[in-house]
Amino acid sequence: MTLTKRELVTRISAETGLSQLQVYDVVQKTLDHISAALAQSAKVELRNFGVFDVKVRKARVGRNPNAPDVDVPIPQRPVVKFKPGKEMEAEVAKLDIAKVLANQERKRDRRGPRTRTKDPDA
Repeated sequence: MTLTKRELVTRISAETGLSQLQVYDVVQKTLDHISAALAQSAKVELRNFGVFDVKVRKARVGRNPNAPDVDVPIPQRPVVKFKPGKEMEAEVAKLDIAKVLANQERKRDRRGPRTRTKDPDA
């Protein structure tokens, strides 16, 4: 199951008795402030949850699988990294690995087979 922003708002609204509109505004403002801080390359620490931080991914050379002899330069770029807090890691560590793998397999099955169609004129 995927927890969406809508589902999060619905759950919080039901637990707190606040209207969904009020909860949505708070959730959206929270996410906006986190995004704005990261856009200024600030670290965002949420105790008992985790830390968001901006790191620079090094420049590297990629390869096109359809033309492996051609190098594709990939420039350095900033990316957001997340490090979970101890409490979250402890909760995730309790997961049954077989169930997680089965869930991943179901997701893969829903996407369907990965097939490529070739252009008949090529």
